[in-house]
Amino acid sequence: MMTALVPEHVPVLKKLAYAAPAFALAVVGIPIYVYLPKFYTDVVGIEITALGTILASVRIFDAVTDPPMGYLSDRTVSGFGRRRPYIAVGAVFVALFIFLLFNPPEGSPSFETVWFGTCIYALFLFWTVVTVPYESLGPEITFDYNERNALFALRDGLLIAGTLAAAISPAVVQAAFGLAPDAAGERTKFFWIAVIYAPLVIGSAWWCAFSIRERPSRERSAAGIWSGLRLVFRNRPFMILIVAYTISAIGNNLPATLILFYVQYVLKSPTADAFLMLYFVTGIVFLPGWVTLARRIGKKRAWLLSIAINTGAFVGVFFLGPGDALIYGVLVFFSGIGLGATLALPSSIQADVIDYDELLTGERREGRYIGLWSIAKKLAAAVGVGAGLSILGLAGYIPNAEQPEEVLLALRVLYALVPSVCNLVALAIAFAYPISGATHQRILEAIERRKKGEPVEDPLKPGAMIVPEG
Repeated sequence: MMTALVPEHVPVLKKLAYAAPAFALAVVGIPIYVYLPKFYTDVVGIEITALGTILASVRIFDAVTDPPMGYLSDRTVSGFGRRRPYIAVGAVFVALFIFLLFNPPEGSPSFETVWFGTCIYALFLFWTVVTVPYESLGPEITFDYNERNALFALRDGLLIAGTLAAAISPAVVQAAFGLAPDAAGERTKFFWIAVIYAPLVIGSAWWCAFSIRERPSRERSAAGIWSGLRLVFRNRPFMILIVAYTISAIGNNLPATLILFYVQYVLKSPTADAFLMLYFVTGIVFLPGWVTLARRIGKKRAWLLSIAINTGAFVGVFFLGPGDALIYGVLVFFSGIGLGATLALPSSIQADVIDYDELLTGERREGRYIGLWSIAKKLAAAVGVGAGLSILGLAGYIPNAEQPEEVLLALRVLYALVPSVCNLVALAIAFAYPISGATHQRILEAIERRKKGEPVEDPLKPGAMIVPEG
């Protein structure tokens, strides 16, 4: 696989083709975890504990399938490439099970439970089949240090926009079709959401799969999935990156879980949806600015600055109370400034550490790295949801009632202080990340010499030589 050693511009249309599926695949998020549970309990008739058990188990299933899928896509050989067959075929099944999940037939509670369990397990299986190869495709589209920032900023910007669109889609569909808030209206609403998103998933995935040409694959080693993962853990820049990112993400998932509780009970405001929209829109608007800044000061410094801005704004949220909605909105705005950068820049940095892995191993192994990255993201979300709600319950939370002071304090600590502490710890760890733009260029040059069979010096370990096998 030839690695670019000169600045490489990726055409805008090619970037859009790669980024488009992120917008559509965002439907496997808020609608499924926020809206569908209430639909299946209140309208379809599933018992809530059974539904909760299924949702918890499918999260575990979703996480453990990521590394095997990454390994499989790394080692796939086909005329259509390593990643694109899974993206193109898997998208059809994702769309199918979105439609089936959003449109359950009438039946007994036991039948509906089996229907829900079967459909959601199948959906997340094929979602993994698509997303792991899809995210693995990104790092090899360009090897240019700065161009990667723009590529992943567009992808993750569309992910934010897709999340926002998916979040408001039930209300938009209900208003557009004048649907009543009864069982029939709910079924019709989810039917139309499926009708919109199923073809959007297929269309965007096929646009990506048929527009992006994968680079020729290098030979693969005989390393199995576990021995290959051990090699990943020896990649020091990646370990610094994933530990810092995971700690920061755990903190950032707490506000996402608790915002509805915080706004209702601490601020005593009914406008949580407006604050969420402000946060997402701000993140999208400022994302191009972060790409420009990262080009000037380096992606590591820009990433650290984005975390610092997010943290500095959020500390102030701890001190707010009833009637402070306006001040809260200002702090949400400043916090949202760094949102896009905290998503896109780690993705771009991850692509650089995959290049370093190629120098060490002689292979392109994006799938294994993306598989571990996916587990980290899902672990962070699970810890955020589980810890946040559990601690709130232990503090004495009472649904739909005035909360005791212990609960209000727990809300403010969990919502504002714990995320800020997590970000400070992540900042301290991320300072040790060693790959700059100049270092990345030396890595690419060393890869080219290694391919020619020459021994090369490790750019991160002066004096340590890498000798190609054979």
